[in-house]
Amino acid sequence: MDRIKVIIADDSDFVREGMKIILETDGGFDVIGCAADGQQALAIARRDRPDIFLMDIQMPVMDGIEATKIIAEEGLGKVLILTTFDDDDLVRRALANGASGYLIKNHTPEHLKQTIRSVYNGVGVMEETLLGSLTESSIRAGKGFVSDGYTDRELEIVRAVADGLSNKEIAAKLFISEGTVKNYITNILAREGLSHRTALAVYYLTGKK
Repeated sequence: MDRIKVIIADDSDFVREGMKIILETDGGFDVIGCAADGQQALAIARRDRPDIFLMDIQMPVMDGIEATKIIAEEGLGKVLILTTFDDDDLVRRALANGASGYLIKNHTPEHLKQTIRSVYNGVGVMEETLLGSLTESSIRAGKGFVSDGYTDRELEIVRAVADGLSNKEIAAKLFISEGTVKNYITNILAREGLSHRTALAVYYLTGKK
């Protein structure tokens, strides 16, 4: 099987090198470049197309939010945001710009690798700790998903996506096929003008696109 090509973008030398070592000791990954800011990450990606970006949010020159928007517009790869516990608003902005998920920085090596694999395979990733924070902030703000025009089945699908379930898990839960789940999600994303399931989950929880 082909190795997953990764670019690591973080302004911390320690974080970059640590993640590089973790991934390079696993035969399933190929770190094709490391960058200290979003601009450097884009330069590497345009030369050597990655599958996944590990993207810090707050970096000099060009931050991860702006870089993610350009990556999505140019189709340069999938972005997995690296975040800290107090980055809620920044995470929302990154997801709105096309990020496929986010990962709290104090992860274990195995969790890091599994999360990258999930994003590579098309599964949006939402950390449980930050998901809870997003939900709480949504409740405090009194904002939420506008469900007008949705059928009960469609709302079940949306809630399941917000719970972080994969298509396979949703299919098993609702006793329908994976293909049917995929069709539902594709139609819902098109209706809301969203590019991926993680953005749908955030919209459901916060009312923000």
